[in-house]
Amino acid sequence: MLVLWDVDYTLADTYGVGRRLYQRAFAEMFGAELPSARSMAGRTDRAIVLEVLILAGVPEPREHVAAFEALLARHAPAMADDVRATSRALPGAAAAIAALAEISCRQIVQSLLTGNIRAMAEVKLGPLGLAALLDLEAGAYGTESEIRSDLVGVARKHAAVRYGADFGGRATVLVGDTPLDMEAAVVSGARAVGVATGSFTVRQLTDAGADTALPDLADTGEVVAAIAGAQPG
Repeated sequence: MLVLWDVDYTLADTYGVGRRLYQRAFAEMFGAELPSARSMAGRTDRAIVLEVLILAGVPEPREHVAAFEALLARHAPAMADDVRATSRALPGAAAAIAALAEISCRQIVQSLLTGNIRAMAEVKLGPLGLAALLDLEAGAYGTESEIRSDLVGVARKHAAVRYGADFGGRATVLVGDTPLDMEAAVVSGARAVGVATGSFTVRQLTDAGADTALPDLADTGEVVAAIAGAQPG
């Protein structure tokens, strides 16, 4: 089984560190204030960067996306102290990851499916002690598509190469806090476990396609049952 965790408001609350990183990169690249984009919840950095560049009136915005993402990646490690000072792991997140890891690293592979670029995901989770038991090479990140559901196939391919296994269909489980997480699972035939620790309720996550929706990750046994209970065979 491939378990793909979302980052923001699923595993951690980083209190706007991503936006501060965007502001730093945008000021360096364009010498201006970062324009306000619509909600970032569940969207990929590729989509958010493109929207920000369009809102800023940058000519030929798609031509600047890769350079802006590279700038984000270059500055991300410097945000580690900011994360330590202002961010927190959400209740139960570390325990849930550890409990799934104990089942067997060969039976359950844990990684990320996140809208963040990889460097940003790493700096959000590493200082909080949430990355050590995740195989970050087996996941998918926000530089790989504007469309979140596309990332499921990317992660499956990465995991298949690393583990020599087929993670198709319901052998993949997405855990996230937004309807876009749930929809990505539905579109790709994966299972979806919703966690109502962000801006959306259990009902909203269920309506978006969650197989199971939990109020939070605090009950480790409940989380493990929701995720590992779907294990094939």
